[in-house]
Amino acid sequence: MTKVNAIGDACPIPVVKTKNAIKELNGAGVVETAVDNKTAVENLEKMATDKGYAFKWEQTPDGNYKTEIIVGDGAVEAESTEPKEAKAINRRVVVISSNVMGSGNDELGGALIKSFIFALTQQDELPTTLIFYNGGAKLSCEGSPCLEDIKQLEEQGVEIMTCGTCLNFYGLTDKLQVGGVSNMYVIAEKLLSADLIIKP
Repeated sequence: MTKVNAIGDACPIPVVKTKNAIKELNGAGVVETAVDNKTAVENLEKMATDKGYAFKWEQTPDGNYKTEIIVGDGAVEAESTEPKEAKAINRRVVVISSNVMGSGNDELGGALIKSFIFALTQQDELPTTLIFYNGGAKLSCEGSPCLEDIKQLEEQGVEIMTCGTCLNFYGLTDKLQVGGVSNMYVIAEKLLSADLIIKP
């Protein structure tokens, strides 16, 4: 078993440290990562699930968390030889960093961002991913005027991701209503693999 101490590390360091430990396994094995917040646990679970690894976690008596990622035989090889089918399509990623669009007047900006997200639902070619971060994280949460349109996009196959660090900062962790919680490592991966990035 390989042990990783990520207590006190900000997103996305726990995921980065764990991925590096998995690479060093060079095959089957277990990576145990200690973290100090539930968001880090969720980020590690998503990473494990995406890679096809088994995952379990528990809260320790000191209030921290211990996660275990179980890598099976051939998992590393499968990861490296996996066909990149998704890259064959035109990946269009929309990043939304504010709950208003543009600068000048926030009331107008709120109306504009709502109209923009509605307009996305009407396109013949939908984006592959919507990423919400900083103030944009508020749009995928309870009380957002854009929720129904974002849910419609998700139903049409658009991946919806919201930055977990941003949700924590704004006290919205329990208010997320659509899509999943993500971390900066995954967000960076999505942006680097995109064919087109749109920021309204």
